Amino acid sequence: MPDADRPQELPARLLTDPEMIDACRVRDFARVFRLVKSMAGIYPSMIARRCDLTPSRVGEVIAGRRQLQHMDVIERISDGLRIPGHMLGLARRPWETPQALAVSEREAPQLSEPEQRPPASLPGPDVDSILALATRTKLSAATLEAFRSSIEDYWRRDDQHGGEALRPAIVGQLRHVAGLLKENRPPSIQNGLYGIAAELARLTGWTYFDARQYHQARAYFNEALQLAKEIDDRQFMANVLASMSLQATYQNKPADSLALVTAAQDQARSALGTTPRVLSMLSTREAFAHATLGNRDDTHRAIGEAHRYFEQIRSSDPDPSWVTYFDEPKLLVDTGIAHSQLGEAATAEPLIADALRREDRTNRRGRAFHSFWLARTQLYQGKLDQACHTATQALKPASAVASERVSGHLREFYGQLAPHRQEPVALAFEARLRELLPPVSGSPRP
Repeated sequence: MPDADRPQELPARLLTDPEMIDACRVRDFARVFRLVKSMAGIYPSMIARRCDLTPSRVGEVIAGRRQLQHMDVIERISDGLRIPGHMLGLARRPWETPQALAVSEREAPQLSEPEQRPPASLPGPDVDSILALATRTKLSAATLEAFRSSIEDYWRRDDQHGGEALRPAIVGQLRHVAGLLKENRPPSIQNGLYGIAAELARLTGWTYFDARQYHQARAYFNEALQLAKEIDDRQFMANVLASMSLQATYQNKPADSLALVTAAQDQARSALGTTPRVLSMLSTREAFAHATLGNRDDTHRAIGEAHRYFEQIRSSDPDPSWVTYFDEPKLLVDTGIAHSQLGEAATAEPLIADALRREDRTNRRGRAFHSFWLARTQLYQGKLDQACHTATQALKPASAVASERVSGHLREFYGQLAPHRQEPVALAFEARLRELLPPVSGSPRP
């Protein structure tokens, strides 16, 4: 159904009104229609049109001269007025499932491994000849700085909007830099280009990871590792391995996650000048892996190490640009998430809540993630009202960013809300959810 033709949602205050709940429970449509008119501004003629009834029939119902008992009529009223099915004793209606909850994890068609077939980051022969023209120009340190600036901008926009729309531009720039690497240049320029290409490959992999296209993500992460290895940038190799560890956690492969983050820490410790901020970030990733495995003592140890490293950070540290995002609010929220993964909701809740109050509000994807984590910790503790309020606040940033990972966190919270689905606060959350993330006709239940 086109958006313009989709019936408008009833206000949450009406769906949670005790009189409306009771009228629906006993199927007193005279009261239902009167409440819909007074509280939602939907007049009898509009009720008739939306529910495929005649105006005279609606008028007779409101006057108490007719009752509506046929199941097909009750279903039309539910669908036309957007009254959740359970309120009228019906099965859940197809329109009640928002699109974000109906989308399943998706994998791109499987490609051969990078050693068998070059990943899409490498230009084809037709692109080579075009890029050859560009390589004849002299590159300078200013050119490298321009590349790095564009990468920082890509990351900022990725946080705000998601990476789907950015990916073609990122891959295009990666191809361009890969072409530049084919020319002989001074070591400082050549090494800088390798570093830029590695970061573009990791960023491309990250956009696929965020879309849950894991095979594609791994191919680009592997490419980033190879590029960083060319210049022996072990800190950056550690960064890529940490990204791969996080992906393994999402894929429910905790043993892989732990192996990858252990390799990341080995790379970082073998590098000259690895900063405390990098080591702190890696320790939180180790905590995630141990928490997913249920290793309580090891999780607590890794959390302690993350905080000890963070306390050693100095403003004069030569932190790589890719780790500057790891500030104190990020440390707190990651600590809270690790505790939450262990089932320690009471410990996790204040940490995540404090981080949310302090973190950058322009990072809409991060705020959506962290709000859903907070809502889950509240729900685990039986704080239904707080959990629904927190999750409702997360819906606006979640609806503004294209991220399958965000949708996944929303689906998890929504599933955990199932036992409380008929409570007024849960009804209000669902109404807001359908308003911001409209349902798809005929979509399956989550």
